[in-house]
Amino acid sequence: MSPLPIIAHPDPFLRRQSAAVDAADPAVVDLAQRMLETMYAAPGIGLAAVQVGELKRLFVIDLQREDESGQVVRRPHVLLNPEIVETSDELSTYNEGCLSVPEMYADVIRPAQVRVRYQEPGGIARELTAGGLLATCIQHELDHLNGVMFFDHLSRLKRDMLIRKYLKQQREKAAA
Repeated sequence: MSPLPIIAHPDPFLRRQSAAVDAADPAVVDLAQRMLETMYAAPGIGLAAVQVGELKRLFVIDLQREDESGQVVRRPHVLLNPEIVETSDELSTYNEGCLSVPEMYADVIRPAQVRVRYQEPGGIARELTAGGLLATCIQHELDHLNGVMFFDHLSRLKRDMLIRKYLKQQREKAAA
C-alpha cells in the first residue's frame, strides 16, 4: 500500500471534530494500518485520522526506539475513540512538531502524565497511564480529533510568528 496524503495547515478540514468509530469495523482496522504505514513513511511518531482526511476518532502512535544493535524497534499504539480521563497537576514542556505543519516546532506546555481510555481494533476496551513523550503525543493527537492544533496552545504572539514563518516557507517551496 502507498502512504496516504497528509493534509497540511491551513486546510480548514483540520479544524473539524471527529466522530466515534466502530472498533470492530474491518475498514477502521484497515485505516489504522494504512495510517501506521503513512506515519512511518513521513516519518513521524503520531498521526490522527483527520490528518489523512478521515473524521474518525482514531490515532496511531509509535515512539520507535533503537535497540543496542541499532535496529529500530516499533511498538505501535492504535487508539480508537480515545478520551483522557485523568491528567496530572504536574506540567511538562516539549518541543512539538506536526506532520500537518512540516518543519515547524514550538515548546508546548501540557500535563506531564495522562490516563487515557480507548478501544483497540476489535473493540477491546483499554486504559493506559502515560508520562513523558508518550503523554505528550497522546494529548497532541487527541487535540487533532477535536480540531485543535499544537500551536493553539501557544501565546498569540508565538502562534502568529510560527504561522507566518510556516506560510512563508510554503510560499517559497511553491515558487521553487
